[in-house]
Amino acid sequence: MSRRPAAVLFERDGALIRDVPRIADPEQVNPVPGAADALSRLRRAGVMIAVLASEPGVSTGEVSADELHQVNARVEELLGPFDAWAICVHDVADSCSCRKPRPGLIIRAAAIMDISPLDCVIVGDEGGDSQAAKAAGARSILISQARRSATVRNVLVPDPRSGRPPAAPDQTATDLTEAVDQIMELEPVERLNQLVAGGALHPAQVAAWSRW
Repeated sequence: MSRRPAAVLFERDGALIRDVPRIADPEQVNPVPGAADALSRLRRAGVMIAVLASEPGVSTGEVSADELHQVNARVEELLGPFDAWAICVHDVADSCSCRKPRPGLIIRAAAIMDISPLDCVIVGDEGGDSQAAKAAGARSILISQARRSATVRNVLVPDPRSGRPPAAPDQTATDLTEAVDQIMELEPVERLNQLVAGGALHPAQVAAWSRW
């Protein structure tokens, strides 16, 4: 028995919409199959939803701030509303704290929603998403589609800079719908609190169930 998160943070490119490098045209925003229905299920269950986005094209001049805003507005139009957005506009040379696999975006999104990263699940399609989740103390689901098999293999490859083994995801899913299915199978915190109040569970057990 594991506790359902207070919020799910989705990587924009690859998890919510088709990955288009340096996307600058809102007409190129194409949600992955089942995205709208999956997000609606979470909202009905009272789970907050946030979007994490990395757009280094802003730093390199390939994407303007206005184009980024228009793209995100289109995502919001098609799939929103969202409880928080956290966006990194830096290139790798900027050495920022928010570019994956650093946890800055997750920490920022959690702060906007006034929750702890410990109460979040990160859904992404790259090994860096799982690494950032681990660094923030969050849980993670990796969407391991066959077309991204090279990315999935990268989860098992040590970081070339530090030599440290990367963080494996807590769970994997074949697509966004399956990822949300896994989240919905977790126990709502209200149900666990009822069991504690009734003496069926000890509070320490609830705390221990923050992970799969």
